[in-house]
Amino acid sequence: MQSKKVTKYDLVDGIRQETGYEKRVVQDVFESALEQLKFALKDGATIELRGFGTFELRLRKERKKARNPKTGDNLSVPPHYIVAFRSGQELKKAVWNLSVEE
Repeated sequence: MQSKKVTKYDLVDGIRQETGYEKRVVQDVFESALEQLKFALKDGATIELRGFGTFELRLRKERKKARNPKTGDNLSVPPHYIVAFRSGQELKKAVWNLSVEE
């Protein structure tokens, strides 16, 4: 399957076409939703979107031996959080039977 990139613009335009709302309104609501997701994650919350998936924070351990691939310099990486996504059952079922092209 060839990878197709869908941008925020594409999502906003799709919602606009489906709902008939003005593009500016859809864009404002979409941006607001993304900001709310970001604020919730910053506060340490787990975001559960039923049928779609779950966003959660995961702590990455400290690494004493790491290498900057650009410069080759050795460095250490302190412990830090990353955002992880686990897909929900409905999303898993929706993509399960996609055709595999080789």
